Amino acid sequence: MKAVGLLSGGLDSTLAVRLMVEQGVEVIAVKFTSPFCQCDSGGCCHAAEQARRMGVPLKTFAKGEDYIEVVRHPRHGWGSGMNPCIDCRIFMLKKTKTYMEEIGAAFLFTGEVLGQRPMSQHRRALELIERETGLEGRIVRPLSAQHLPPSEAESQGWINRERLLAIEGRGRKAQITLAAELGVTDYPCPAGGCLLTDKNFAAKLRDLFAHQDHVTMHDIRLLKIGRHFRSNGGKIVCGRDEGENETLRRLRGELDVLLEPAEVSGPTVLLRGSHDGTALDVAASVVAAYSDGPAGSMTVRCSHAGSTRELRAIKADRASLNRHLIAAERADSGGQS
Repeated sequence: MKAVGLLSGGLDSTLAVRLMVEQGVEVIAVKFTSPFCQCDSGGCCHAAEQARRMGVPLKTFAKGEDYIEVVRHPRHGWGSGMNPCIDCRIFMLKKTKTYMEEIGAAFLFTGEVLGQRPMSQHRRALELIERETGLEGRIVRPLSAQHLPPSEAESQGWINRERLLAIEGRGRKAQITLAAELGVTDYPCPAGGCLLTDKNFAAKLRDLFAHQDHVTMHDIRLLKIGRHFRSNGGKIVCGRDEGENETLRRLRGELDVLLEPAEVSGPTVLLRGSHDGTALDVAASVVAAYSDGPAGSMTVRCSHAGSTRELRAIKADRASLNRHLIAAERADSGGQS
C-alpha cells in the first residue's frame, strides 16, 4: 500500500512517517519549503536527512508567490501574527492531494496532533480542512488516530488502527518518549519555526502589504534582514552587520539605490521606491547614524543605475532619527500606526 506523508523534518512528522513505515506502508514523503520558515533558511529542519535515515523518498514543493497571496488574504484569518494556519494547511494538502493522485497513492498522512496548535489542530479545524481539500476520510493522523474517527485506510484494513496512537494536547513528553523507543534522533525543530508568528516580522509584512500591491519572493527575502524604515514614499533597509550588508548588495534591484559610508566603516543601506531628494537625504542620514564615524558631517556614497555620486549627511542620534522616521511613516499613512 502506497501513501504520501507530509514531512517537515520536525519531531511529529518524523514519528508519523516512522509509524507508517513500521506498518509496511510504502511511504513517499513530501516537504514544503516556505519563504517564511526559519528552518528552511537556517537549515534546522533536516527533512532530507530524516527521509534518508528512514529509507523513504522525498518530494519537495516550494511555497511560491501563490502562497504569498494566501498569507495576504486568508479565508480563515490569521493567528497571533500573520500566520494563516488553516489556509496554509489547506494550501499544502491540496497540492499533496494532486501529487498523491498522480502517483497512485491510496491515502495521505500527517504528523498533526489533536489540540497541539490552537488555530489549526482542534477537532473542528481538522474537519474543516478535510472538507475544503476534498480529503474527507482520506487523511490519517497516526499520532492522534485513537481520538479521531477511523479514516478510510483504517476502516479498509490497509493499516492497523490498533497500532496507531492517542496523543493529544500541547505537551511533547509522549513524542519524546516514543522517539527514544524508536531510535529517532536529531529533531532540532519540534515546535516549528514560522516567521509569520513573530510579531516583529509580522509588522514588517503588514507594512509591505499596505504599501505594495504585488509582493515577490525577492521582497520577502529582503524583509528577513536589516532595520526597516519608511520615509517620503521610500523603503529604507539598513544592514546590521557585514553579512547583512553583503546580502543587501546581492538583493539590490535595478531601480534600487545603494548607500554606504565613503570614509568610515558602517552599514549598507538600500533605498527602494521613491528616489527623490528627500528620500535620499533620509537614507543617507540612516547610513550616518549607524556608521562608526564621529559626530558631525560625513560623506555617503550613493550608487544608482550604474552611476555613483556622493552626499553629505549629518550623524544624528539614532533614537531621534528613529522617532522622526516613525512620525514620518504615520504621516504618510494618514496618521495610522
